[in-house]
Amino acid sequence: MNFAVKVVNQKDNRMLNICDAELVGRTVRKPDLEVTITKSYYGDRVIDEKEAESLLKTSSIINMVGKKTIDLSLKLGIGSAKGVKEIEGVPFLIVFKF
Repeated sequence: MNFAVKVVNQKDNRMLNICDAELVGRTVRKPDLEVTITKSYYGDRVIDEKEAESLLKTSSIINMVGKKTIDLSLKLGIGSAKGVKEIEGVPFLIVFKF
């Protein structure tokens, strides 16, 4: 499994933007919303599951897109299925750990 990530470190916080690698470049829509999963936001580099687990565990703000990404996060106990929203069948979840 591959994940596309961008990590932003600022003071005491690490923000992780992570998605299923195959979603980069895709645009999803609903009547009042359009979201493009861009390389500039999510795709600095592609990583494997082991590195994704480490980043998920050590980040304080996590912006996630994709079934594989969110399934991994929930398996690690990060986030809640109740917070997951979907657009065109693509799940999105944001987690703040403070």
